[in-house]
Amino acid sequence: MHDVLDELHRRWSAGETVGVGTVVATFSSAPRAPGAAMLVAADGSAVGSVSGGCVEGAVYELAQQVVEDGAPVLQRYGVSDDDAFAVGLTCGGIIDIFVERVDRESMPELADLVTSVREGRPVAVVTTIEHPDPALLGKRMLVWPDRASGGLGSDRIDDAVLDDARGLLAGGRSATLHYGPDGQRRGEGMAVFVNTFEPPPRMLVFGAIDFAAAMARMGTFLGYEVTVCDARPVFATKTRFPEAHDVVVDWPHRYLKAEAEAGRIDGRTVITVLTHDPKFDVPLLEVALRLDVGYIGAMGSRRTHDDRISRLREAGITDAELKRLASPIGLDLGARTPEETAVSIGAEIIALRWGGGGRRLSDLDGRIHGEQER
Repeated sequence: MHDVLDELHRRWSAGETVGVGTVVATFSSAPRAPGAAMLVAADGSAVGSVSGGCVEGAVYELAQQVVEDGAPVLQRYGVSDDDAFAVGLTCGGIIDIFVERVDRESMPELADLVTSVREGRPVAVVTTIEHPDPALLGKRMLVWPDRASGGLGSDRIDDAVLDDARGLLAGGRSATLHYGPDGQRRGEGMAVFVNTFEPPPRMLVFGAIDFAAAMARMGTFLGYEVTVCDARPVFATKTRFPEAHDVVVDWPHRYLKAEAEAGRIDGRTVITVLTHDPKFDVPLLEVALRLDVGYIGAMGSRRTHDDRISRLREAGITDAELKRLASPIGLDLGARTPEETAVSIGAEIIALRWGGGGRRLSDLDGRIHGEQER
């Protein structure tokens, strides 16, 4: 629902009724991840995507039906050899889409959800998408790390789901969970979709150089909240880095340590060190390599890398900690310009995040998006 949340809130505030289809489970090579959504308004307009174009037409019609009769529907779309170009996923994947009617009456908690998202507070929407009792379909509960509102039909169900939903929220994952009809752990018949809304992950770009400007654009494009930091005020200016969300003048190691102590660094944070100057790099990497972050990369030649590693070892960084450092930074794409270098760094971040090998897909066999359920 991230992609359509603003439009949904606008129409909800205006008293409109809309249909919303949300991807709740994917298998094989499905093109969109759980949480992707499509909104269909009463005026016939549509916003968002659930499959990259494969089944949008079918979901559009189903959403109009759901708006009309009010009954939510869990629909599976797939493909077989016989109907590859019928309603289904021609890429070979399978997706489950939950289509529901949304208005002020059916989703009174939307304002609280939007407020939390805009304020950067983690929140999850838990929706019952499968249950033997039709009256419980579409029931919702909003879950924050420290509280919850709404309910799924019984205290036992709410208690069973709450801890699991908070676990997914802490990990930034959206997923479908299965229970017995009254929340039994060892049962079946009830499924809930936990749609998590977290603040965007952070990308910290250290070193206010031309490569940093390209990296800030790449980070923003990939959905990160980008901060550029440099100790030199003449270089670290918003004018030079308009795409960055924040530009900070401070010594890099001091800024990173303060952000970590304030709890603003987490396992999704990406750190790129582009200064290739030991008086900045080494103190900064001493701090970074001891933090639980998603990626740490440092720019520099092989000679700079060797010198940096020696200095870090002298500073007490262990071999295990050094293995976390991507240096020289990026994938071997033959990059020359700052923009090309930013692409190579972004590609490495994506590959490490999802377990990709960085090879050409045309040289590989098997499924493009992996075979596991997401």
